[in-house]
Order: sequence, then C-alpha cells, then structure tokens
Amino acid sequence: FDAISHKTMEKLDTFKPQEISSTICAYAKANHSAPKLFDAISLEAMKKLDTFNKQALANTIWAYAKIGHSAPQLFEAVSHKIMEKLDTFNSQEIANTIWAYATVGHLAPELFDALSRTSMAKVDTFNSQELANTMWAYATVGHSSPELFDAISYKAIKILSTFNSQGIANLLWAYAKVGH
Repeated sequence: FDAISHKTMEKLDTFKPQEISSTICAYAKANHSAPKLFDAISLEAMKKLDTFNKQALANTIWAYAKIGHSAPQLFEAVSHKIMEKLDTFNSQEIANTIWAYATVGHLAPELFDALSRTSMAKVDTFNSQELANTMWAYATVGHSSPELFDAISYKAIKILSTFNSQGIANLLWAYAKVGH
C-alpha cells in the first residue's frame, strides 16, 4: 500500500471522483493509514466535489471516518454537496453519512437536521443496522431530533428480531444517552 500511495499522489490530479472514492475506501477497508495520501486526496476531492455522485460522496467520508483521519475542510464541503443530493440517498447512504460525521466528531447541525428529515421520510427502508447506527450517531454528537427518534423506535420495534446483540446495545445506549 505504501508504494502505491506514492504513485497515487503523483497521478491524483488525473483521478475521477469514483477513482478517488474507491482509492480511499480501499485504504480504509484494509485499515491502512496513509496520512499524506489522505491529505492529498482531501484537497483533490474538494476541487472535484461538483462532479461527485451521491455514492462517491458518502463512501469518501465513510472511508475517512473508518480510518480515523481528520479532514474537517473536506467534511464541511461535502456536507453542502450532500444536502443538494440528499433526496436521492438510500438508507445505507444516509446511515453511513451520519455515522461518518459522528465518528470523526464533525458537527454539522444543518446537515443533521436535513438527514433527520430525509431519514423520517425513508425510515421504512432502513434495516436494523442502519437504524442502530443512525441513533448511535445522533446520540454521539448530541444532536436532538425527537421526531426521528420516535420514527426509529416504531420501526425498530417492528423489526426487533432482526437486530444483532450489538445493534440492540447501540440502540439502547443511544436512547438512554439522549433521554428519549
């Protein structure tokens, strides 16, 4: 990965959004940190954000969060792009986005409000892990959204048998933390 990292930085300006996203995701999935590359990708991604599709946006920030690499300027810029495309996000993209912002501790109240509204409209499409991750994220950053918390609780009760033990624990912790 280290040898590829150097070559990638040399050619990064030729990468398309999907290639940028796939590259950073590969490093994250391999749990291989490459801070110089991540910083370079962040700068290059910000130049090309207008051409990122919803999946590339969601996957890119997920990868930064997964690897634990702080990129506050990227997260701020991506939050605005996500809000432009949020109506097209599916439940997995919504949950991964919320999780990523909470994991890196990047507060984006306008984004969380918009994600809340979109999540409520699509809550019936969320699976147990997406519900648990969404509640965990809101509780972690301390962002209040009582209507979303209600919607998630109703959906969670309907599909409770599909939750694994970690999902149940995360959901319970989140509700206890927000006092809901």
